Amino acid sequence: MSASPRSTIGFTFCIAVISFSAFSQEKIAPTDALIVTGLVDKEMTFRLSDLSAYPSKSIPDVVITNHLGEPRGTAKGLKAILIKDVLANVSIKTESPKVLSEFFLSFIAFDGYTVVYSWNEIFNSPTGDNIYLITEKDGKPLAEMSERLLIITPTDFKTGRRHIKGLNKIVVARASRP
Repeated sequence: MSASPRSTIGFTFCIAVISFSAFSQEKIAPTDALIVTGLVDKEMTFRLSDLSAYPSKSIPDVVITNHLGEPRGTAKGLKAILIKDVLANVSIKTESPKVLSEFFLSFIAFDGYTVVYSWNEIFNSPTGDNIYLITEKDGKPLAEMSERLLIITPTDFKTGRRHIKGLNKIVVARASRP
């Protein structure tokens, strides 16, 4: 039994789309500034020189895993600053500290890749002590890193899910009430 011309064309089209998308992924462009915007009293921009002023510490190598937990690489020779230290002076627009539990922060890379952390994850749990902005990788300082700005949360079970390369924006938002 042979396939109909219509199903052959459909199959060929699907293969072409899959092949094109596999080869058209762009290299992550390094970013030189991080903008914090959204429900904040004042939008803030952190440039490389601003970030270099924060004290950094060495952190152990991090195995980057995919959504199945399979290793995809290892980030080595890391120095980092806590993202909560960078965000400490960002003032969120809120009528009361009681409602901060309703806020979340979307970390957005230049290519649109987005990862969401709740305010409580960052400022009210052990996770916040493990969300790092990498300032040195493989002996290269921040300004020379090809994946800057890079965020890693080494305590995640599947580290690749929140491994953000080319971070350029954090948007503060509030969950809507039902």
